[in-house]
Amino acid sequence: MKNLLVLLLFIVLISCTSKVTPPKSGEWRAVLDLGNGKELPFLFTYNDDESLIIYNAEESIEVNDITLKKDSIIIEHPVFEGVFKGVFTETSIKGDFIKPSLDRVVPFIMEQGKVERFDVKTAPDKNVTGIWETVFSPGSEEDRYIAKGVFEQVGHKVTGTFRTTTGDYRYLDGAVENDSMKLSTFDGAHAFLFEAKVTDSTLNGIFYSGNHWKEPFTAKRNQAYELPSADSLTFLRKGYDKIEFSFPDTTGKLVSLSDDRFKNKVVLVQIMGTWCPNCLDESKYYKQYLEENLSEDLEIIALAFEYAKTEEKAVQSITKFKEGTGVQYPVLLAQFGTSDKKEANKKLPMLNHVLSYPTTIFIDKKGEVRKIHTGFNGPATGKKYEEFIEEFERFVSILLEE
Repeated sequence: MKNLLVLLLFIVLISCTSKVTPPKSGEWRAVLDLGNGKELPFLFTYNDDESLIIYNAEESIEVNDITLKKDSIIIEHPVFEGVFKGVFTETSIKGDFIKPSLDRVVPFIMEQGKVERFDVKTAPDKNVTGIWETVFSPGSEEDRYIAKGVFEQVGHKVTGTFRTTTGDYRYLDGAVENDSMKLSTFDGAHAFLFEAKVTDSTLNGIFYSGNHWKEPFTAKRNQAYELPSADSLTFLRKGYDKIEFSFPDTTGKLVSLSDDRFKNKVVLVQIMGTWCPNCLDESKYYKQYLEENLSEDLEIIALAFEYAKTEEKAVQSITKFKEGTGVQYPVLLAQFGTSDKKEANKKLPMLNHVLSYPTTIFIDKKGEVRKIHTGFNGPATGKKYEEFIEEFERFVSILLEE
């Protein structure tokens, strides 16, 4: 009996004093396994305070919601629902990246000390710097869409983005080896990988969105190429002269443009989703603009189209989005269970179509629609983002002065 008590005491002492060593601080490289030998890499730093920073070219994303329990780790994005769940050692983390509402699971491995995004063994013999007239899914009438590739290459490293009529693919980061280009980005919601063969004047490649979608793309050099105006793609259908809706906020209270709060004011209606990175970029800008340009005559109201399976989950996503961004303007739940744009159009039948998340509708003090801007050119588009800000502020000022 005495020996048994000694043994139990020894086990208790060992369990109390033993402690799993947390992941080592410093530079890490993560790889998402897309299947069929395709890997999507991104870089991050892990900090002593159990936080990390994800890097995509000039972008850095701070992640502070990390839970360690024994040898298990959970890493959650501050805004999006995507979560890493795995097991860790001091120098590695293995597990799955999960998006519960979409039933998507992507295996991953993270290793400490890896500092190159792509493992480049030989020098490039091509340079992709410049503007590329691009077509995704060129052989499909249903899936085909146009884009503008804008890239800068220094040595073997490449940064840039693809702009489309509905927004940009944000910060792409990669490399050219021989005549092959690889670009990737991971922003917490989307995991994108682009691979292409490069000639002096063409790109021929495949675009992978996580492990659930892929499509071909082609591109040719065209320094003069430009996309259609974002102000001409979405408009009011014949027979309609105003925007009308009534959707609940996160407390369940119905909010409508006919409410006293919006009367005789300039109102911007933002069509968005809390799952959408371009919407996040746009919302951050709108928040900043409102803080720097206080006006009692301006209101912004967001309509969230959520793929969360239940109303409760959708409300939780909106709440997390508002807390994560600090957005103070109303974000209403317009739809849950799907983010399908055709379904969204049924909620706003006065529009010819809901082509893009985000889309912003500019309404003057008389309640008339003055402009509808489709998509959003975010910070990754550089000069185009600056042009957007200049035009946005100019037009809003005109509406406020009327």
